[in-house]
Amino acid sequence: MTIEKKVHALPPVEQAPSNGPPTEEEAMSIAKPSAFSLDRFKSKHAAALANVETLLTALPHHSASQAKDFVRLHPDEATYWSSEICFVSVPIQGSQRDTLHLIPEELATRYLESARILRFRLALATKPGDKFFLCHIPTRNLDNSWNSTNLQGCEQAKTLWTMLTSRKEEGVEGYKITAARDQDAFPQPKWPTQSLTELVGITFAGRVIETENHPGLLRLIGARQSPS
Repeated sequence: MTIEKKVHALPPVEQAPSNGPPTEEEAMSIAKPSAFSLDRFKSKHAAALANVETLLTALPHHSASQAKDFVRLHPDEATYWSSEICFVSVPIQGSQRDTLHLIPEELATRYLESARILRFRLALATKPGDKFFLCHIPTRNLDNSWNSTNLQGCEQAKTLWTMLTSRKEEGVEGYKITAARDQDAFPQPKWPTQSLTELVGITFAGRVIETENHPGLLRLIGARQSPS
């Protein structure tokens, strides 16, 4: 026996007549999703920070020979080499080494013997890899071979990676001035834009003698200090 199945057709769905372009709601319902893009989420702030210079804090300060490495000195001598400056070394309780202080010449000569006043220039310098420091540049007794060769090396280091090595072991008074065999062995310094005045001020913060009752000056002249 054959059983016939009757299929009842559904009545056709009436479509509303088109009266022009689809409405906003109709367009949203049929719009296809757009391709995903990370550009919408890109951090513009992070890109801006990448171009911000990292400001230097207090720098080491010493002679070019004490770097024990190749050095470069800033080529702009007018801007990043100071004039001759006065310093004194102050013994600090609890420290085995004296600490260098800035002092006005008028104050230093009024209270201290000339032998205790140090005079030299400061220049912005760096070792390879932008390891910046303030370099002591001799300005006095330039007929002395140690000072003259030191100054020659500093002048050369404005344009060439240069190392200063003591020749005392050879029985020679002065420094050997050696230029790097390949000057492109190290990248060119990325000099900071901070002024020399700003860098010196940061480096010697808390170590500036400007008054007669400064503890550092009182220590140097052996004067009684009031208890703190």
